[in-house]
Amino acid sequence: MNFLQITTATVTEVSLVNEQPSMSLLELLFQGGWVMLPILLLSLGAVFVIIERFLTLNRASKTKKNLLEAVKEYIKRGDLNIAETTVAQYDTPVSAILLKGIKRMGSQVKEIESAMESTGRVEMMKLENNMSYLGVIASIAPMLGFVGTISGVIKIFYNISLADNISIGLIAGGLYEKMITSAAGLVVGIIAHTGYQLLNMKIESIGMEMEKAGVEFINIITEHK
Repeated sequence: MNFLQITTATVTEVSLVNEQPSMSLLELLFQGGWVMLPILLLSLGAVFVIIERFLTLNRASKTKKNLLEAVKEYIKRGDLNIAETTVAQYDTPVSAILLKGIKRMGSQVKEIESAMESTGRVEMMKLENNMSYLGVIASIAPMLGFVGTISGVIKIFYNISLADNISIGLIAGGLYEKMITSAAGLVVGIIAHTGYQLLNMKIESIGMEMEKAGVEFINIITEHK
């Protein structure tokens, strides 16, 4: 008889657990409270910057591979106008440096090199535009999530002090809701940090192409003289 009572009680408890309503991911996120709003805005900002920078850097890296060879042949023949027109067809950092060098043809090599370096710095600034926002988001999002969790824990203990009763349901129910903000903040921070690192790798690659093109152009005009 006792065995049947224990079995019946166990089945009843399992049935009650199974009957607990399940929440969708969106509903779960809403349980995080007001902190979820700035975290959501930061996530949208991170995604926007990553997509915008990716498209910009992708366009910036599309320079014709044999462009320098073509420029070299035009310079040898003295067709500087054709060389300038050919390079101007490409709206990339590499073409901007070469175009500056062609326009300064006839000046001292040091002056040409200096002008190309200045153009290179300007182009690098364009490539790095908005990148600082990703760094800020990667730092702030996890901290916001932590603030949301801490504020939730403070509220839980305040409710316990008012109720004068330590209930597992009271603690666990509020705590899991507030832990959502920490998880959301970490996810947004990881996305922003990963995007920041990958985009920086792309920028460094384009920077190396710019430097290589500048050195090769200086070698071309030095040989031509």
